Amino acid sequence: MKTFEALYQEKKMDPEQLLGLIQDRDYIFCAQAASEPDAILQHMGHLKTTGVKDVVFNTCLPIHKYDWFHDEELRGVIQHNAWFFNGDLRKAQKNKMVSDIPQHSTTALNKALFRAKHDGRRPVLMATVAPMDDHGYLSLSISSVYEMELVRDGALVLLEVNPNYPRTFGDTMIHISEVDALVESDRPIPEVPYGAYGETDAVIGKYIASLVEDGSTIQLGIGNIPNAVANELKTRKHLGIHSEMFTETMVDLIECGAVDNSQKGFNEGYSVCSFTMGSKKLYDFLDNNPSVLFKPATYTNDPYTIGRNNKFVSINATLAIDLTGQCASESVGHMQFSGSGGQAETVQGSQMSPGGKSIIALHSTYTTKDADGNPVLRSKIVPMHEPGTVITTSRNDVDYVVSEYGIAWLRGLNVSQRVEALIGIAHPDFRDWLREEAEKYMIW
Repeated sequence: MKTFEALYQEKKMDPEQLLGLIQDRDYIFCAQAASEPDAILQHMGHLKTTGVKDVVFNTCLPIHKYDWFHDEELRGVIQHNAWFFNGDLRKAQKNKMVSDIPQHSTTALNKALFRAKHDGRRPVLMATVAPMDDHGYLSLSISSVYEMELVRDGALVLLEVNPNYPRTFGDTMIHISEVDALVESDRPIPEVPYGAYGETDAVIGKYIASLVEDGSTIQLGIGNIPNAVANELKTRKHLGIHSEMFTETMVDLIECGAVDNSQKGFNEGYSVCSFTMGSKKLYDFLDNNPSVLFKPATYTNDPYTIGRNNKFVSINATLAIDLTGQCASESVGHMQFSGSGGQAETVQGSQMSPGGKSIIALHSTYTTKDADGNPVLRSKIVPMHEPGTVITTSRNDVDYVVSEYGIAWLRGLNVSQRVEALIGIAHPDFRDWLREEAEKYMIW
């Protein structure tokens, strides 16, 4: 019987050797965000020389920029699908080099796998992992959103092993016998520093925090508003964490004693998440920390799982909301801007939770430019969305909406009442216009 180290050495390759395992029509799933295997992905252009064709490559919020995302010579070789866009993918989309897959985080993988198998494609996982332990196990480290489910489904498993990634627990352990090939690297783990938030974010953070009671279970995302909220929650007691993303602000809440996970009613004593990215402080906190459990999104974002937590509060951002409560959180008109993520599911799950609340946050305005290049102030609370706008959260599900001008509680209100509530938290310069538009288009 071979030792674990012997198995490991047998499977070690250089990146181009590893990419030589890719076959025609493979369906490659890339690990999410900072868990992407950069040491492999930097060499994806090599597939132009191997003769393969019609390979699907599926990303979710890639962190690095890759030239091959824009390489015209890869048309017919790689079809790039994306679950979550960033600036680089928005650029690639304009040249038809990437296309969004509409999805929910709990169903994205199952639907993609179903389609792949229906079309006769072999599933492949590419991910970064922390090094092997003495028992032959490698850790998926900072993402288990869908990665472990692919391993269990029998996908071809191609890994980058990197000692700079933290070893985490939950559904993260891959045995060397389940790995088909690996490369080693020592590149730094991507860090995403959190910048200082502004005055508007601070005001919104105070409003949101006023809705979070002691003993609540919270879900936060990345960005200035969640950072502001977390800062305001440091005086709370017995908070719990059940969130798709584990953030640095959550480390602060644990260390100051606001979070102890003692009153969740479900998974008590543990913080539960699916992925993370942030600073060295965050990664050091997670390394070999058994109190944080990484679980697939089919678990963390399942509305029924969320509903088992006490006083679950979901906090999500949106790009715009119309006067009936429809939230557009992933597109600007026809242009894909980001992705659905877990917003709709956490909104629904929070309202299944005993004492739960869903909160949608936004600045009341944004600044754009007119035809002459002059700055123009526009309202994010609109009578109706632009043609082509994707609705992420249905008006049927929306609960609390918060801007820097206050809180609108829409649950159970009719359309006429919603109009008044949302105008009440709109920027004062746009309130008369919103009322006029509501009357003009009979939004009542």
